[in-house]
Amino acid sequence: MASICGRMALRAAARQNVTYNSVRTCKMMNDPLEHATGIEKRELLLKAAGNDNPFDMKVFKRGAGTKENPNLIPSAFDARIVGCICEEDQTYVQWMWLQKGNQKRCECGHWFKLVEKAAV
Repeated sequence: MASICGRMALRAAARQNVTYNSVRTCKMMNDPLEHATGIEKRELLLKAAGNDNPFDMKVFKRGAGTKENPNLIPSAFDARIVGCICEEDQTYVQWMWLQKGNQKRCECGHWFKLVEKAAV
């Protein structure tokens, strides 16, 4: 049915010397920032400002982790859950809670300490 209608329109256009354009106009979507709300908008604004890790979810490489020089974990809260992969070929994560003001030792012997980070 659509092909018949198309052929009829082409014949009518040919008889009346009407030109037509078969290219559709492409309407682009607006900027996602205009549609975002809530936490998604906050994330997009922080990424636009240059913060590629707005929720502090990136993996930290573990340092020496001694009692005198512990691995520093930033947090805007009084406590944070931290996962330690004790050995390179380990297939699970050793999870532990860190409390502000206290150092914590993982089962593998590495020390961790929570440090204050300003909330965004």
